[in-house]
Amino acid sequence: MTSFWSIFITVITLGVIFGCLALLIWCMKDKMGVEEGEGMGHTFDGIEEVNNPLPKWWSYMFVFTIVFGLGYLAAYPGLGNWKGLLGWTSSNQSVLNMEESKAAAAEARDGESGWVQYDQEVVLADAQYGPIFKSFAAKPVEALVADAEALKIGQRLFLQNCAQCHGSDAKGGPGFPNLTDGSWLYGGDAATIKATIMNGRRGMMPPKGGLPVTDEEIPAIAEYIYGLNGRKHDAALAAQGQAGFMKGCFACHGMDGTGNKLMGAPNLTDKAWLYGGSRKVIEESIRNGRAGVMPAWKEVLGEDKVHLITAYVYSLSQG
Repeated sequence: MTSFWSIFITVITLGVIFGCLALLIWCMKDKMGVEEGEGMGHTFDGIEEVNNPLPKWWSYMFVFTIVFGLGYLAAYPGLGNWKGLLGWTSSNQSVLNMEESKAAAAEARDGESGWVQYDQEVVLADAQYGPIFKSFAAKPVEALVADAEALKIGQRLFLQNCAQCHGSDAKGGPGFPNLTDGSWLYGGDAATIKATIMNGRRGMMPPKGGLPVTDEEIPAIAEYIYGLNGRKHDAALAAQGQAGFMKGCFACHGMDGTGNKLMGAPNLTDKAWLYGGSRKVIEESIRNGRAGVMPAWKEVLGEDKVHLITAYVYSLSQG
């Protein structure tokens, strides 16, 4: 953190605390010109206003909070670049190789590490469970599909890291692919699934496909796409839409609309719709485009854990 922001945060934080203290002192002074406990001379509906002081318990709790806040800021990091009297650190940003991890784990066991407790627990967990993950990572994904223990671990890793988007049942939702139906944007073989999880994906369909398509043409194009998988549709309108589709949509989705896995362009002839397959939603997709990002997990989880997640995800579409 730069000196400017360090000073800025310190001034704002201490200003708020001492401002609260000044406000408390000001409120505790009697400025009414009437003795405490005496009437103020105002009566309404039989109720007389009395000059009562702030409740002592409330004032004492306010003072305690201020003192506690100052003590906490002195002991722990919180004021800009101030590290605190106890010398604690708020986070560990270093990336460790295996040898450093072992040394850090030894320090953590001996209680000599300067890391926060979370960092110590992560290193200790890696030291304890890392060999287990490596033993599974040495086996092909296809072999792990028949290993109940490997799939159980892969499922737990999936629930911890992937379920937020794809759901606990892996059936996804609007904008998040269903991983159980066998329809894959980039391919459903084990190697491709692992590459997707490791490196992430970035999908982009520009508004109107980046083509000279007018707003008037969109309903017809949507009708053509709507009928590609055999649904009942207006054939005459779809014929007009096919001409619009051939302006360039085929470059990504193919002449027959079956998509392109090299580009992640969806198959428009099946029943798997990433954002929904109604006429209205198809029109919205064409008009406004779509953009999706799948984050890369290589640096977050490491290849060994990704290998197990891959086995679990791969098993879902294999029955």
